[in-house]
Amino acid sequence: MIEDRFWVFFVDPQSGASEAGAELIARQSSDLRLPAEWGSDAPLLRPWLEYADLETKYLQAKTKILDRTFAGPAKVDLALVWDGDGRNPNAALTVFRHFNSASVVKGLVGEPPKTAWVVGYPLFERIYYLLAAGYDVYGNAGHQLASRLYMDFLRMEGEFNFLVFLPQAAREPTRDYWYRGASSSVKDYVYGRKAYFDRETGIVYRTADPQRELYAMLRARLAPVLAPRFELSTVADEALRRDLQALAAVRGASTAWLPEAVFVRVDDPPRPPQWVTLLRNTAHSNVAHIFFEKSELLPAENTLTVVPGFIGAYPNAIYRVRRADLPALAAAIRALASEDDYRKLADRFAIRRTDTRFWSYSDAVHAAYRRWAPVEAALFDYNRFENR
Repeated sequence: MIEDRFWVFFVDPQSGASEAGAELIARQSSDLRLPAEWGSDAPLLRPWLEYADLETKYLQAKTKILDRTFAGPAKVDLALVWDGDGRNPNAALTVFRHFNSASVVKGLVGEPPKTAWVVGYPLFERIYYLLAAGYDVYGNAGHQLASRLYMDFLRMEGEFNFLVFLPQAAREPTRDYWYRGASSSVKDYVYGRKAYFDRETGIVYRTADPQRELYAMLRARLAPVLAPRFELSTVADEALRRDLQALAAVRGASTAWLPEAVFVRVDDPPRPPQWVTLLRNTAHSNVAHIFFEKSELLPAENTLTVVPGFIGAYPNAIYRVRRADLPALAAAIRALASEDDYRKLADRFAIRRTDTRFWSYSDAVHAAYRRWAPVEAALFDYNRFENR
């Protein structure tokens, strides 16, 4: 199962894995082609079929190089993960996938996610040229479709890189859990006949949940560079912190009625208001298909992330909550079972676009954002703001 949040780690550029990546680029550079080469008027499906064949060849070459690189005493272990050189907070990132946008922040935000990526230079370079340098926002449907489908390959490569850090016996079961309902031909790109690593990890595991254990070890390795700004532990008021943690602990189908990104103003006079972001992490059985997303949703496995400050450029709602009413907000979310239930919640807590106070609250949001993040603060985009 995959949710709309994952962690990203990076291969240490001084490691043997990085050297293997450099060799892979040199040997398979002809297979590292991107949709931009077709221009802005690409045909609809031909590019993807070609890239699927090239990706297969690329993964086969990668499998052989990794097998040779780690055939001797070298092992896949924590030393291969970049530690930020002890000072760079970009060594660990959290990505939130909203419905039609995404947010990337420094640090390991929230509870351990269902999936994670490990990114080496060959993968990082292709992500950059696919989504930034080579992507044409005015391109035709063929260009946009090819870019979207090509990104599937890159996502699965990042997931493969993470899986090889797990015990060999846990890799396929973990992959199958991430890709419930997906075909074998899809899963083979993640870990299988097309992308495989027949070597045991050098990491010693002691529990029956190696993925969570690996997360803990990575968090410890990266502790000196992890950015704490989105951690609830930074909330000084202990009672408020407990209530926010209780809100973040809400799980299940009731959360499906919530907007994806909500800015919450917590009022506790005479103290100044505190702002937090409430994010809904939508669970999917898999994200291997571009269409029919609703058939892959698993509302019972939805989660929430609550962070101090602001995440997301496109807020869907603004809530105003009195400090004493935070438990009531959590209870109201747990009880959601219909649009009418959400309307009642919004009547109590939301500042709708039709509210006469909307622009004053908007001004308050932006003022708080400038105080909290004076360098990166900008105007939020209300194009996706709901009025339910």
